[in-house]
Amino acid sequence: MGILTRFKDIMASNINALLDKAEDPEKMINQTLRNLNSDLGKVKSETAAVMAEETRAKRALDECIAEIEKMQNYAVKAVQAGNDEDAKQFLTKKKELTMKQEQLQSAYDMAARNAMQMRQLHDKLVNDIGELESRQSVIKSKLAAAHAQERINKIGSSIGDAANSISAFERMEAKANKALDEANAMAELNSSNKQKDLKELEQKYGSVSSSTNPVEDELAALKASLLK
Repeated sequence: MGILTRFKDIMASNINALLDKAEDPEKMINQTLRNLNSDLGKVKSETAAVMAEETRAKRALDECIAEIEKMQNYAVKAVQAGNDEDAKQFLTKKKELTMKQEQLQSAYDMAARNAMQMRQLHDKLVNDIGELESRQSVIKSKLAAAHAQERINKIGSSIGDAANSISAFERMEAKANKALDEANAMAELNSSNKQKDLKELEQKYGSVSSSTNPVEDELAALKASLLK
């Protein structure tokens, strides 16, 4: 969850910068875009690291599964050769690897979820920057028109009330965006916690073998299947 927290802080800092520079809208727009592009570099780095962890976890899981299959094949060959003791050793190793596989599967599932969330956050930030850049010239044109209108209005009357209204509207919109971002981030965190709690319950009430000697049982089942 540290990754999501850092991303939330990045977005919060952008909103704070927006509010702090509200007195000069043109500079505010330029600074906001600079901040977002800087943040994008950070998010790309985090996303790449999480995706690399997903790849590493998948590779470790695949290697473990391959080892389990190899131990099974060796056990079959040992039984066919009449070497039950050798078969027991292979089956014992297989059991150890099977337990390891469960842990690796859990680690991979978590890494995959983190990678998916980071890719979504990265893509959203890229889209937001693209939209802001496409609207930048339009916003500046509107601001230029607003400045011209200000000069005209100053001839006859003060436009302080209008300027204050625009500034207040922008601040309220920024606060609303901040609240939405925080709510979405909290929803993601709550969803992840529920998945974690469910995984812990599954482990708590997972089936436990009643056999006193699982290796002996598996050897017997293996020999029975070979006789068929």
